[in-house]
Amino acid sequence: MARTKQFVIAGGGRVGKQTAENLADQGHDVLLIESDAERVEALSDAYIGPVIHGDATRPTILEQADLSEADAIAALTDEPGTNLAICMEAQQYAPSIRTIARAETETDQEYGEVVDATLLPEYLGGDYAADILTGEDVRTLVYPTADLDIIEVSVAPSAPVAGRRLDEIALPSGSLLISTADRTELAGADMVLEPDKRYILAVETDVVDEVLNLMRG
Repeated sequence: MARTKQFVIAGGGRVGKQTAENLADQGHDVLLIESDAERVEALSDAYIGPVIHGDATRPTILEQADLSEADAIAALTDEPGTNLAICMEAQQYAPSIRTIARAETETDQEYGEVVDATLLPEYLGGDYAADILTGEDVRTLVYPTADLDIIEVSVAPSAPVAGRRLDEIALPSGSLLISTADRTELAGADMVLEPDKRYILAVETDVVDEVLNLMRG
């Protein structure tokens, strides 16, 4: 059984709340920090986890979060500069803590120097943020319908599909390999699935496990 992890979410807006809910649904412990009183009340009523009312850039607020016991912190406010400051402050209290900050563009070079991962506008979903926080190799990009997932997954070196052409692989009915994760190459019959390379797939919910077994072994 996977270990229960502890996460701190700074920012209780749409993405922050969805991320917290996703982590809680996975059985993890979540603490939220939110400065807006109305959001604090709504988050408390949702019973996701403890909620601290305050500015997460303030040392006294982060002290209440007990970051030394947390596995990761996600700064998901609407202000990229604030998110960066939160992560930098958090690392002062817990140098080994995993950090994720909501950014605006991939060109924000300072983020890569001080945070472990960034969440860009095109991926502003609680599922994707939760996947990054937990360190899972499979990342959910979007849920277009209740029955179809768009996922990003890395091919394990020992996976059944590793090193094989797409036309040699029998993907289950209800799944489609779309492209490489960097979106520079559309999937074709002659595409070779390279070990440790990431790919994007559309997968019906009832065959997700079967697809992951092929991709990850």
